[in-house]
Amino acid sequence: MTDTAHALGTSRTLWELVERRAALTPDRPVLLQDDRVLTFGELRERSEQVAAGLHALGVRPGTVVAWQLPTRIETALLSFALARIGAVQSPVIPFYRDREVGFALRASQAEFFAVPGEWRGFDHTAMAHRLGARGVFEAYGTLPDGDPAVLPPPPAEGTSVRWIYWTSGTTSDPKGVLHTDRSLIAGGSCLAHALRLSPDDVGSMAFPYAHIAGPDYTVMLLLYGFPAVMFEQFALPEALETYRRHGVTVAGGSTAFYSMFLAEQRARPGEKIIPTLRLLAGGGAPKPPELYHSVVREMGCQLTHGYGMTEVPMITMGDPDDTPENLATTEGRPPEGMEIRIVDGDVRLRGEAVCQGYLDPAQTAEAFDEDGFLITGDVGHLTDTGHLVLTGRIKDIIIRKGENISAKEIEDMLHRHPAVGDVAVIGLPDAARGERVCAVVEQPEGAPALTLPDLTAYLRAEGLSVHKLPEQLEIVDALPRNDTLRKVLKYKLRERFSPSGR
Repeated sequence: MTDTAHALGTSRTLWELVERRAALTPDRPVLLQDDRVLTFGELRERSEQVAAGLHALGVRPGTVVAWQLPTRIETALLSFALARIGAVQSPVIPFYRDREVGFALRASQAEFFAVPGEWRGFDHTAMAHRLGARGVFEAYGTLPDGDPAVLPPPPAEGTSVRWIYWTSGTTSDPKGVLHTDRSLIAGGSCLAHALRLSPDDVGSMAFPYAHIAGPDYTVMLLLYGFPAVMFEQFALPEALETYRRHGVTVAGGSTAFYSMFLAEQRARPGEKIIPTLRLLAGGGAPKPPELYHSVVREMGCQLTHGYGMTEVPMITMGDPDDTPENLATTEGRPPEGMEIRIVDGDVRLRGEAVCQGYLDPAQTAEAFDEDGFLITGDVGHLTDTGHLVLTGRIKDIIIRKGENISAKEIEDMLHRHPAVGDVAVIGLPDAARGERVCAVVEQPEGAPALTLPDLTAYLRAEGLSVHKLPEQLEIVDALPRNDTLRKVLKYKLRERFSPSGR
């Protein structure tokens, strides 16, 4: 990390970080979208004007403001305006609907709710009123505006809870995760340091800004003084022209994004689809080793993958200068200040980037051990070089006849099979075995039909133990995924293929 970036990383609050960066490089761009450019100086100036407009609406330090907005420059301005006031903000993924949004509004006791109006064919304003939301206002093309002279001083400390993020809530109501300005700055600082970025880079945000990756990534821009392209709607190959036009050097998001870029590259052999691209980076879902090797070999760029979660936006990250073996098979190393403890295989964390807990005190009590380490629910181990290897989640361990089987081990092997585009391995209830191993496969276009004998013969040849071999194969057109980082929703597969769900 450069001396300047290191100094900026000591900022007490996000607003202090904005002010310090704007003073250093006011005319350099920070956000690019379509034909619009926002500089660091304009980010500070416009955010203060929006903060004044919000103040006129009644937003004060500590006021809870929920917002459900797409990845737009206006969204970033609103978020930093709230940070300027010292409000408590609760970002909600724009794809969520009545159940999740209603829960978030009630649990956070939001006093205001910013929505985009009608967006992508859905009327968010109507939903907000249907849910009885308070202080509903639209913040898409226009934002509240006012004279910054009316504003109180910005917050002086960054250790108070001012952020409520929501876990995906795939099997139950989402959890409200409590963050501070300092925990978000710590996460972004760790990411920036690990990726070895410079002011000459151009990044990209192809994920929802309301995701925990939003501030994580924006902190990185503020620390190093480089811009990122924002995608309100991301799709390939349509987005490639924008990547090329802005000379993007760093892209990614998650494993699903790597796969999408790789598929486009394979459709254009001999042509680098983004000539300026030097690095794909991300996290949020397991990365098969073969995907790393394919990206490096076929796209001609580096791939660094990391490990993060809503509760801890950045835990470990691959170093672009690390060995191919470590980049392919590990999640990288933790930065300074992040403690990792392995207890009977369970990964536990302690450090400044770790959240303060959950809205529900009972959930907080269950999530932390007696030494203050967050219990992640992920299973893994540390290598002799300090790299973290994840082998699955506690809930993703299949117990067959009393033996623990890692779904990830089988998935990594199957990703190397030419007739497998993507795969999820799940455990299904079985009266005789407790659970049986089921592989759910998404095949690439034109691939020959895959059978269970084909699949088990391949895994045997790869050296998989016999007791781990799948006993069931299901072929699907597309694996179910969430709308944030495109994670596979295994609970939907279990519901679909369990005996009671068929």
